[in-house]
Order: sequence, then C-alpha cells, then structure tokens
Amino acid sequence: MLEDARNRDTLVVVPCLNEAAHLPGLLEGLLRDANGALVVVADGGSTDGSQAIVTTMAATRRNLVLLHNSDRIQSAGVNLAARRHGAGCRWLVRIDAHAEYPEHFICRLREAASRSGATSVVVPMVTVGRACFQKAVAAAQNSVLGTGGAAHRHLGAGRWVDHGHHALFDLRLFMAAGGYDEGFAANEDAELDRRLLAAGGRIWLEPAAAITYFPRRTAASLFRQYRNYGRGRARNLRRHPAPVKLRQMLPLAVAPAILVGVLGVLLACFRTEGLLLCVPALSWLAGVLLAGVVVGVKAGTLCGAASGLAAATMHAGWSLGFLEEVTGRKALPPVPRPIAVEGEENISVVLIGPCKPAVA
Repeated sequence: MLEDARNRDTLVVVPCLNEAAHLPGLLEGLLRDANGALVVVADGGSTDGSQAIVTTMAATRRNLVLLHNSDRIQSAGVNLAARRHGAGCRWLVRIDAHAEYPEHFICRLREAASRSGATSVVVPMVTVGRACFQKAVAAAQNSVLGTGGAAHRHLGAGRWVDHGHHALFDLRLFMAAGGYDEGFAANEDAELDRRLLAAGGRIWLEPAAAITYFPRRTAASLFRQYRNYGRGRARNLRRHPAPVKLRQMLPLAVAPAILVGVLGVLLACFRTEGLLLCVPALSWLAGVLLAGVVVGVKAGTLCGAASGLAAATMHAGWSLGFLEEVTGRKALPPVPRPIAVEGEENISVVLIGPCKPAVA
C-alpha cells in the first residue's frame, strides 16, 4: 500500500473500550483519510474482541498501532499516545470510537486550522439512534430539551467558542498545557479547554467536519453517563470557578426536587399536605414529557415522542452527579504540568501541506 506523506505531521488517537461493533468501519474510514498519519488505538482493556480487530488490521497497515492503556480512561489513553507517538508531529486528532466521521475529516480539520489560525478545532455532533430508545435519546440530544442550546450539539455557522467536541489540537500547546487531566473521568474536555484558553489558545468550531454520534442504548447506561457528566462539570467548576449558565442551573434543581417529592410521599402517610412537596418534581416531569412529545412530532418519529423520558433521565443523572461532587468535596487532583513527547525535547514544527479538498 502506497502511503501519502501529506499528514505525516499528524497523530490520530482513538481511545477505545469495548467498541468492536464500531471499530472496523471506523478504522477503515480513518485509514482511507489518514494520508500518512499514524493512527493509534489506545485500548483500555477491551474484552469484546476490539484488540483482535486492531491487531488484524495493523498486520497490513503500517500506520495503524494498538496501544495498551492500563489506566483505562480516555484521557489517559490520549495522553499516553501523545507521549509515545507524538515525536515529529504538529497536530493531534482525537477520535471517538462511538461515532461516525465524514470523508476527509482530518483534512477538513487541518484546513479549518490553517484558515482560522486556531490552535484547536472542535466539531458539532449530530446524534442518530438505531433502536427505539436510542432514537428517543437522539431526539432529546439534538434539541434544546436535552442540551440546552450548546453550540457544538447543533449545526450552524463556524465560529470561535470556549468549548466543543474535541477533534484537532496543536500538539505543542496540548503538551505544554499538560494534556488531559487524568483525574477527570468525565468533562475532561471542557477542563482542558479552560487551560488551553488560559495559555493563549483559540478554539474554532468547524461545521464542515460535523460528526454523527450514537447514544447509549439503555436508560441505565444513559443515567450513568450523565451522572458522570454532572460530577465532571462540578469538579471543573471547583477548579475553574465561573458563572453557571441558565441551561445548566435548571437541571441542577432536578435531583433536589425528586428528593423532596419522595419525602412528600412519605409524609403523606401522616398528613395529606405532604403531597404538596411532590409538586416541583411532578411539574418538572410533566413539562419534560410534554416537551418530549413536541420534539418527537417535529422529528417525525414515534420513538422520538419518548425523548422527554430520555431527557428526564439525562437531567436526573446530571443533577445527582453534580450534587454528589459538590457535597462530597473530595480533594482535586493537582493541575497537570507540561509533559514531553518521548524521544524529543521540543515538538518539531512542520508546515501544513496541501490536503485533498473538503467535500461540502
């Protein structure tokens, strides 16, 4: 196989844990798009055959490498890959194994960085579901109901942002900032963005490189995911104090409302007035379920009408996780220090070469 050297200054990292269902198609597309870039799958100990898939494909692809990530979490996997394989690279691309990427994704990112002068390029996410519950989650996550209007969860014009779904980094700045904080199991992306901006970085949201994301398949896994998000967001605010946006303040009240409602049900065994304590939780639930029906009608799917149930699961998990982190007051890990690529003292600068034109 002939290799194109146009992306030799780019390191592509795919943090992975039990993604056998998505890896073959994802890696085939990435390797077509790589144009000489090294693709590293940082596996956190998969037991579903993911490692065998990578090993088999790597036997015939010199630019595909399997890296064992003993710390398991995504942030550690990306950092490890950057240290081990970043020598001579200018750009770092992070790929989510649970998503689908457009053609010429890497080139689209590089072109956006070249055009804008950004040190980080982030991308919008469009959620797509296959099973009925996934479709309900997708409808919620593609609407204000589930994301509160976050810029990177909707397609729109390119612009400067303070956060988005991670895609491309200037590797020099990524390493100088200390990479991802491995003490953050969730929200590590937003935490890193705060440090990148503080170091003088600029983050560009590129709609031409929007990706397709596949959500969790069950309510339990969705709840756990958003509970971790809530914990991560609270931990991020503890390290980088900032005003909480309205779209985050409203879900924050969900867990307390549910707790008060449960208390009201218990008190109702003695005094019927206790049921009044259920009003906040019931009002929230009724409002979310009704809004979900509206979202489903707009989405044109019967499954989408259950997006209110998916959104309620997301709100409750996020709120509980946030409050757990705030009330637990566990000590924060130290702020990451600059890290070095193995085999070199400074990351070399390689000018951006020509890329295959992006497809609109």
